[in-house]
Amino acid sequence: MDTRQIVILGSTGSVGQQALAVVREHPGEFRILGIGAGGGQIDILAKQIVEFQPEVVAIAKEESLPEIHAAVRDVLAAQGLRTGEFSSPQYLSGNQAIEELAKMSCDVVLNSITGAVGLKATLATLRSGNLLALANKESLIIGGELVTREARPGQIIPVDSEHSALAQALRGGKESEVKRLIITATGGPFRGMRRAELKNVTIVQALAHPKWSMGPVISINSATMVNKGLEVIEAHLLFGIPYANIEVVVHPEAFIHSMVEFIDGSTIAQVSPPDMRLPIALGLKWPERIPHVVPGVDWLSSHSWSLQPLDKEMGSMVSLARHVGELGGAAPAIYNAANEVCVEAFVSGRLPFLGIFDVVEQVVQKSTPTVNILTLEDVLEFEALARVSANELINSRLR
Repeated sequence: MDTRQIVILGSTGSVGQQALAVVREHPGEFRILGIGAGGGQIDILAKQIVEFQPEVVAIAKEESLPEIHAAVRDVLAAQGLRTGEFSSPQYLSGNQAIEELAKMSCDVVLNSITGAVGLKATLATLRSGNLLALANKESLIIGGELVTREARPGQIIPVDSEHSALAQALRGGKESEVKRLIITATGGPFRGMRRAELKNVTIVQALAHPKWSMGPVISINSATMVNKGLEVIEAHLLFGIPYANIEVVVHPEAFIHSMVEFIDGSTIAQVSPPDMRLPIALGLKWPERIPHVVPGVDWLSSHSWSLQPLDKEMGSMVSLARHVGELGGAAPAIYNAANEVCVEAFVSGRLPFLGIFDVVEQVVQKSTPTVNILTLEDVLEFEALARVSANELINSRLR
């Protein structure tokens, strides 16, 4: 059996924990060489360290290190293990720790860090030559061509369910035979509602995704459809398909994860139950499949699935994402940065739900540069300016 040597970045997050569940459920398929996390969820991280015994652990928050050591000792004691029976890992800590871990010699690095902070780890992984199983879409959005230029063909394996579906369906034909990509969306918790009905949306309502259990940022991005807008940009960057040939349709049941239409009129869809373990497992083992990751669809039972066009009003953030994607350069980074600030402001009660739509659009209009973007420093500079601009607009609404 070919045992894959794996590094997981963002191990305490939703995708990271599900990835470790896949490893747990398939002994012999994978070996965890390293795990990295911010350092906020100390109890979860300590249990992961004891269970998987990685060689290296990276912690972004250096001040969390003493607490993690103590938590590991507590886990060992609770399991009746002595410290001498446990192979203690090498610990890296500080701002560069996650990047250093991403360079570790291994078969696959899963980048499941949430948000823009995952960009440097993505670049470090690609430059090291490791395969990158990418669940951190923001780093691709922000880095754009800076990331795709670093990647050799086939080095980036998408882990998002939609892009994993597209990658699988694209095996069905040559690049020249592809007509368009069709990305599916559940429609989020507010599917079928009009914008005016969302004036008093609460955090609890926005987090209540109908199909997926995700972190707060991704859940709120799904509620605003920003997540789907980012996926359109990501699909263009990953597969080189023009924006005009990438569509979004609403599929509430979430069994059809995305589709590829070919020039002869045929369409290949990837269908499976809504369970992130499948695209995660495929990302870790690509291009191979491992058995019994999730139960398949029961094709002997009746099913009723629907496909609906994306409502233009509720899909406004998808249209804006398509616009910034076509502009290129720093425009997608500005869109993403403004959204991250707005989501944080919404969660903290500083911005109403509909304010996310308004502020992101205003920042894009105000901050998108007309100059060429040549370096990572250029992109990060405009991204930082977008965050300042978004905070200023939010603060002005509070006065």
